[in-house]
Amino acid sequence: MAFDLRRRMLLVAGFLALGSMALLARALDLQVINHAFYQQQGDARFLREIPIVASRGMITDRNGEPLAISSPVESVWANPKELLAAPERLPELADALGIARDELANRLSARADKEFVFLRRRMNPDEAARILALGIPGVFSQREYRRFYPQGEALAQILGFTDVDDRGQEGLELAFDDWLSGKPGVKRVIRDRAGRIVENVDLVHAAQPGHDLTLSIDRRIQYLTHRELRNAIVETGASSGSAVVLDVHTGEVLAMANLPTFNPNAVGSAPRDAHRNRAVTDLLEPGSTMKPLTVAAALEAGVITPGTLFNTSPGWIANGKYRTTDTHNYGVLDTTGVIRKSSNVGAALIARRLTDVQFDDFLRRFGYGRSTGSGFPGEAAGLFPQPARWSGTTKQTMSYGYGLSVTPLQIAMAYAALGNGGLLHQPSFIRGENKPARRVLDPKVAAEVLRMMQTVTETGGTAIRAAILGYHVAGKTGTSRKASGGGYSRRYIGYFAGLVPVDHPRFAMVVAVNDPDPARGSYYGGVVAAPVFHNVMEGALRLMDVPPDDLPAWLAAQAEADAKRLRAQGRAAPATPATAAASAAGRAP
Repeated sequence: MAFDLRRRMLLVAGFLALGSMALLARALDLQVINHAFYQQQGDARFLREIPIVASRGMITDRNGEPLAISSPVESVWANPKELLAAPERLPELADALGIARDELANRLSARADKEFVFLRRRMNPDEAARILALGIPGVFSQREYRRFYPQGEALAQILGFTDVDDRGQEGLELAFDDWLSGKPGVKRVIRDRAGRIVENVDLVHAAQPGHDLTLSIDRRIQYLTHRELRNAIVETGASSGSAVVLDVHTGEVLAMANLPTFNPNAVGSAPRDAHRNRAVTDLLEPGSTMKPLTVAAALEAGVITPGTLFNTSPGWIANGKYRTTDTHNYGVLDTTGVIRKSSNVGAALIARRLTDVQFDDFLRRFGYGRSTGSGFPGEAAGLFPQPARWSGTTKQTMSYGYGLSVTPLQIAMAYAALGNGGLLHQPSFIRGENKPARRVLDPKVAAEVLRMMQTVTETGGTAIRAAILGYHVAGKTGTSRKASGGGYSRRYIGYFAGLVPVDHPRFAMVVAVNDPDPARGSYYGGVVAAPVFHNVMEGALRLMDVPPDDLPAWLAAQAEADAKRLRAQGRAAPATPATAAASAAGRAP
């Protein structure tokens, strides 16, 4: 058969035309008919939606000083499938991460069928960048935030802490987690085969940072309280302690310290017991801090007056098959003397004039037996049985602080009400929350009780170590034996609860020193707790520019100090205003 060039050329051209038409048809199918499907398939391989981490809100004190802030960090993660494909790089990666090589290999092998595993969380961004610079396949990083607490141990139990995912776990971080937490955003990106972002395609929605939170805490007063409480714990050999400072007129918590404490920047380094905010979670029998309330209840009921006399001889009275005793035989005391000398017998005699219902109603008005409403997680309500459950001795023992349990915050709230003219505010950790007050006591009765409490810090009282030069201080000591095995042990809690200045109370403070060592000198509240009050309040009054309400005493002390300095310099001291006035009076005809 003869070779037909023309026919063969037509045949080749026909095949080329058919091929071209097939290619055109395929292109039409890919780009027009099934465009969405194939675009979706491509996007599934290269387009990713990744979260944008939101920063947690900052916590500040009442003056705007930062107490908790979130710092940006990097977390290194890996795609186990890709990383295990290059086993020769694993030792290098383990060394860079600072983890054991076997540990890394086991972690990846356990997740070999996954596409994501964290290798190390919350690293310094520079360290993470050095790891990524190694170019190990399947290793990436992502932005996260880590909580930092500038005040460290001083505010640990109040603030609490966050977990590795920046969620609140304890304290105010937990109570206000929804407010502080931000809302993560989402963005679309294109990744290459190595997982690197090569293009930001679209912002689906932006991240919303958390809200800031302004606390009622004053960082300066908090530091003073923490420091002085720590000094007291060390000096007395106590096992623990708590202190609370309230603003009398608002109920705001200005300071709250607890020991032992922990470093919230390294949570795992302390035992769980140290995380507890003892001032709101621990229940204690209030001891003699109850006596001003017992007196106030009787004054309100009209069964006593400030001048009513009580014979406390011979220093004890019967209480069922037990005795109510004083440390000394104080003989005949008036109502003020019962508080000044902290007479258990006197308090019991006062309580006998009240009915069970009167006494119960009065204490419940002051918040005993229920939560203060501060909103702090895990706050205890206290133990205060109904009168129907009282025995014949219950009211008498309650009058001087046994048979019921309260928190240090509850004591502080009750004393703040005495200092606020009988108006009780719920405690608050948030500045400006302004919870409404309710009247629990007549202002005249509250003022009478304050004047009685003032004698406690004056000569002859049980807490002269709480006195502050230039200020009248009202307070009450307490020394409570600790319950043990159905009775009471020879272990104690030393208290001091006080208000300053008496004329216009600004601060209420409660100090509880738990289990002081008697071998160190004393376990009485006037010795172990009152000095903490003195040191903290002296500093707080100065910081807040609270004017003295005992100006003559302050001027006299200043004049004495000036005279002493001048004598040391060999010069005669000038006459003080008081001595000058006396001299002029002596020359008058």
